[in-house]
Amino acid sequence: MKQKYKKINFKSFSYLIALLLCIFILSDTVKAEDDISSPFRKSFLEPKIVNLRPGDVLVIDFPGEDSFSKPFQIDSDGFLVLPESGRLQVLGKTIEEVSQLISLSLSSIYKDIDRISVILKERRLLINVLGYVKKPGPVNLTEKATVQIAINNAGGLEQGAQLDKIQVRRNNELGETEVLVFDYKKYLDTGDLSILPTLKPLDNIFVPASPLTGNVQVDFDALTLTASGDAGDSHDAIKVFGEVHRPGIFKYKEGASLIDMLMRAGGVTRYAGVEQIRVIVGGVPQPFNMREYMDTGNPELMPKVGKGDTVFVPQMSDQIKVGARTVYVIGEVKIPGAYETKEGATFFDILSNAGGPTRFAEVRQMRILRKDGSVDHFDFQAYTEQEENTPELPVINPGDAILVPEKTDLNEKSWLKISPNRAIMIVGAVKRPGRYEWANEMSLLDLIAHAGGPVSTADTSQIKIMPRPNENNQKPIYFDFGKFMNKGGNIEDIPVLGAGYTVEVPELPKDPNDNRSQWIRQESNRSIYIMGSVIAPGRYAFNENLNFLDILAQAQGPRTTADLEHIRISHRKENGSRVTKVNLALYFETGDDSLLPKVKAEDVIYLPDQNRAWQQKSKEQTVRVLGAVGTPGRYEFNNSMTILDLLAEAGGPRSDALEERIVVVNIVDGKPRAQLFDLVDFAKSGDYNRLPVLRVGDTIYVPDESQSERAQFRENLSDIISVVNLIRTLATGF
Repeated sequence: MKQKYKKINFKSFSYLIALLLCIFILSDTVKAEDDISSPFRKSFLEPKIVNLRPGDVLVIDFPGEDSFSKPFQIDSDGFLVLPESGRLQVLGKTIEEVSQLISLSLSSIYKDIDRISVILKERRLLINVLGYVKKPGPVNLTEKATVQIAINNAGGLEQGAQLDKIQVRRNNELGETEVLVFDYKKYLDTGDLSILPTLKPLDNIFVPASPLTGNVQVDFDALTLTASGDAGDSHDAIKVFGEVHRPGIFKYKEGASLIDMLMRAGGVTRYAGVEQIRVIVGGVPQPFNMREYMDTGNPELMPKVGKGDTVFVPQMSDQIKVGARTVYVIGEVKIPGAYETKEGATFFDILSNAGGPTRFAEVRQMRILRKDGSVDHFDFQAYTEQEENTPELPVINPGDAILVPEKTDLNEKSWLKISPNRAIMIVGAVKRPGRYEWANEMSLLDLIAHAGGPVSTADTSQIKIMPRPNENNQKPIYFDFGKFMNKGGNIEDIPVLGAGYTVEVPELPKDPNDNRSQWIRQESNRSIYIMGSVIAPGRYAFNENLNFLDILAQAQGPRTTADLEHIRISHRKENGSRVTKVNLALYFETGDDSLLPKVKAEDVIYLPDQNRAWQQKSKEQTVRVLGAVGTPGRYEFNNSMTILDLLAEAGGPRSDALEERIVVVNIVDGKPRAQLFDLVDFAKSGDYNRLPVLRVGDTIYVPDESQSERAQFRENLSDIISVVNLIRTLATGF
């Protein structure tokens, strides 16, 4: 009995010691709280506030739930995807706010939500790497990753990437796109990390293609790419071409000499005229005799090259040969050129050195152009025949020139045989355009027939006639030849022509989608423009016999996405500005031809797209639908629509929508007015009289459950519980 009593006393004594120890710890805790200068208090009670961003990795400690055992990463849109509860928007929130948001979203699914704790495990960067890389797309990087690491994660650079103009694009706080351009090549040369921009979440790295790659996708290697230089189309680059092994455009380097640039181009070829190298320095051409420079080593002979300069190395044969013993042979010889003569060289020696006359040479009309400006004629054929009065062989002196003219082709009619006062010209889309002899008894029909008639692509509705140059009236005359031939007419309506006139038969423009260079042949006063949502927009030939549907059919009709109810036609030739609105959909429903407008030459037809951006739609045509709906935005509205139509077009209310407190904001007498609409009550009653009246320009707002009084009460209660848990943690943590 004694032993049991002693045991009980020892146990009581242990409890007493434990109680005293707890009182001591609590007293130290209160003392630490009172000591405002305590470093532990500052670090614990004033933690660093971190706002979450895309890429951050969170750990959610939820004991007993295996689905929360793995880390969760915030996606590029700022959402956190959790089991059961789905996507939560956490962008810019703190850890404490996210913890409360997660607890609130899981409170209806799990019990013991107060056991959840959220920890920021790691900050990462979600980056897009685009352009000339091997694997363009998004990459997931560590917080301190650089541009080089991002490019390596995208598979590295492709051959042909332009390293000195890589871009980092990001959106600033104002929603504007900032573009940072940096020289990645300089970083690779120097290792200077300050050259690389510091990456931020959602940055886009764009690696452009070098202009050396051209506009056609082909397979090439680095050697092929750099064979044409290494600078692309840079304005500071130095262009080297001519008789060098690798002509191209080369990047300017400070201190580089002309010899350096020639060596970068592979050096000169064996055909180079090194005595006459030309260098354009600062827009001023300067000659460079490289042979003399190599012989003397005088640096003053070599021009200095700078940014944007041009170097040309000519061929030896391209040089102009001059000298005290030079003679020239030109015209119909096999090898015309300048030749170095020697003392005692005869006419035959020089002519033979030039390869002799060709078969087209007129040897009876040779001319010797003397150095003093005089001209001597020489009949080479008569000299070879050795008949009476055989001319003597001319003596050729240095500086003289031998001209061997070409024979006249007697089978080809010379236009000089017809004087201008008896000729007329016909050009354009006829089979034999040219210059023809004219007689006053002839007409335009005779001239067209003499020229072989119009070709199949001729535009005979607008034949243009220009009077002779010496007449006062120089305005062109137009004649509809096609209408005259198809429908007939008075012969007196045909314009009267005369010698010296010019007749042009224009050609119909080709399909602008096949050859856009042909449209300039067609004058604007014979054209009509159709653009927008048609299959083949462009500029089309037009005359008074065509109508609106003809032009629309010529453009291959509207696209499936065309807005046929809001077609616009701008009448440019009328005084002032007038735009006609056309509802083509209504025409197709009714067949009423009065709905179709009359179009004229130079009018512009525009078919808008149904899916055009909302900024292109005026506020007088739309109603805004905001809040907890499937697709918030601006929607077109007409008087036949109700709030139910707009909610349905916006995807309907979401599951968390507060349907009994929908707000409709409209303008009454210039002042905004808000009214409530209970969609739940309407669904029960089906009374359409309860639907609010809407007009264009109104706003519909559907709140969600987070704005209800019950949700606000839960949020306040959660805040109170969080404060109590914090106090309990502080009290038990020491």
